[in-house]
Amino acid sequence: MGKSKDDYDADLERLQIALVQTQAWTIEQGVRTLIVFEGRDTAGKDGAIKRLTEYMSPRQTRVVALPKPTERESSQWYFQRYVGHLPAAGETVILNRSWYNRGGVEPVMGFCTPEQHAQFLKDAPRFERMLTDDGIVLIKLWLDISRQEQAKRLAQRREDPLKRFKLSSLDAEAEARWDAYSGARNRMLEETDSKAARWTAIATDDKKTARLNIIRHVLTALACPRAEVEAPDAKIVFPAADNLDRLFR
Repeated sequence: MGKSKDDYDADLERLQIALVQTQAWTIEQGVRTLIVFEGRDTAGKDGAIKRLTEYMSPRQTRVVALPKPTERESSQWYFQRYVGHLPAAGETVILNRSWYNRGGVEPVMGFCTPEQHAQFLKDAPRFERMLTDDGIVLIKLWLDISRQEQAKRLAQRREDPLKRFKLSSLDAEAEARWDAYSGARNRMLEETDSKAARWTAIATDDKKTARLNIIRHVLTALACPRAEVEAPDAKIVFPAADNLDRLFR
């Protein structure tokens, strides 16, 4: 059972205060922070990002959600359109989906060739090693959700007029191709997990618990000496590539 609203609000406020303290420190220190949010449709990326960034510096924080690539972008080096969005000193950049579209959506939906998919799985760890070698703090999150909870949330999207902009032509495909997405996810997590850029899984069937633990994980990863925060719940947050059996299939 999740927390009461009062308990959740109190925990969230405390963590958001720690986030403000931590970001002030990263700005002073010139830390470049890049947070990658990936996961199945409806896993709660938007809601988690909203709580994460609510009180962060608007000048030093950017949320990037790129649209479908243009014809010109499709002819470029695959990672090229993401490079311009990388953080400068003191900045935090959050990617709401990322280059990992080619690790999941594109191969499942046939938007890339098997050869392009295989090449991406080789190139992504190399690209990320370049980023981390240059000093960028890279935090990669996979938000996991059960099949039953996803179906429930997709139904709510269709019925709620306030969630109109969350509706996508790919929503139905998320359910119909569940098994294919599971296979692509597992391969992606295994082949692109590295010492330089580990994957962390977040169980998100309970949205509020997931949000709190995502913030705890980010704070732990940044390790600001000014902000004290407890470690995330190991039942909710865990190394993804080493625990594929704990992910929903």
